[in-house]
Amino acid sequence: MTAFEPDRLDDAAYLTQADPSGMLHAVATSGAQVRASHRTTLEAGVPLSGESRPRALVVAGMGGSALAGDMLAAVCGAGVPIPIVTVRSYRLPGWVGAADMVVAVSSSGATEETLALALEAARRGCRLATIGRAGSPLAAIAEQASAPHLAVVPVAGAVGRPRANLWAVTMPLLAVASALGLAEVGSEVVEATAGRLDEIAHRCRPSSESFINPGKTLAIEVAGTIPMIWGSSPLAAVAAHRFASEIHKSAKYPAIWGEIPEAAHGQAVAFDGPLAERDIFGDSAALSLRLFVLRDLEEHPQAGKSRTTAVRIATDRGVPVSEIAAEGEHPLERLASLVGLADYAGVYLALGSGVDPVPVSPITELKARISQ
Repeated sequence: MTAFEPDRLDDAAYLTQADPSGMLHAVATSGAQVRASHRTTLEAGVPLSGESRPRALVVAGMGGSALAGDMLAAVCGAGVPIPIVTVRSYRLPGWVGAADMVVAVSSSGATEETLALALEAARRGCRLATIGRAGSPLAAIAEQASAPHLAVVPVAGAVGRPRANLWAVTMPLLAVASALGLAEVGSEVVEATAGRLDEIAHRCRPSSESFINPGKTLAIEVAGTIPMIWGSSPLAAVAAHRFASEIHKSAKYPAIWGEIPEAAHGQAVAFDGPLAERDIFGDSAALSLRLFVLRDLEEHPQAGKSRTTAVRIATDRGVPVSEIAAEGEHPLERLASLVGLADYAGVYLALGSGVDPVPVSPITELKARISQ
């Protein structure tokens, strides 16, 4: 890994060479994923309509597939009539049983932890549905349990990059929630969301220069800092989680995320710590804090007060702050406006640092070792 060089981001030849697997192109397929996944799921049908509503909806997954469960809960909002819980583990909580529905999500259909949870759900007699690659081990579990399997729609450019398939696993999950009467995500909302992601792809395209490209600008702001990313609502917190995750996986770079007000009650103390100190005559390689606040229209009034106060406290202590506001009316569109930008920023941070954004060698090694 080399030092981050902003000029790299405006060098078209370099961006092509430094991104041999086409991660930028994969991110640009997000809008197409939304449309294709929604259309295919509607055509295939979700065989849940008319069934009684479960006591709880449990989403089983890891990484981006688990984040899809968090996105579902955020889109459904606080008024959803049943709990929506995401499990990232090898075991289901003890309370999960026959009255509950488990949706096991894995883009590849072969994630070890998700397969274990799907098998456990079947053994407990839970209502089960699975989302993943057709013909995968996860699909086989669904067939054995006589449960519906919703296939992830491969979109050219994102194939082979599971974390770039976020929308391909999220849209079938939203279709399940819609069939259960937990969310209203009609064609107009889907098109608005896809259009928002297309707009971000256009604004963040590689040929767009840094001073007008929000993805490149955000990457430049992250570079050389320890980013502390806060969401001002549950929806914005999901986007903050995604932003941190993409910084980790694409740029191989540390990041901290949290949700206001909890983050302001804990992480804010770092504003008085050694990483908040800035010495313009000191070591230019030293990292220091920068606060990124993702804002949502539907933040609680008190959370809004916590946000503005925390920003003021950070600024008073010389900690730079970047604020990004969600755009759109429907929660799904607002979520897309934040997630889409975060995905580009993560890739541009990697490319500006001379890092290939696609390989995740430590994760691959971890999976190989624990499977032995």
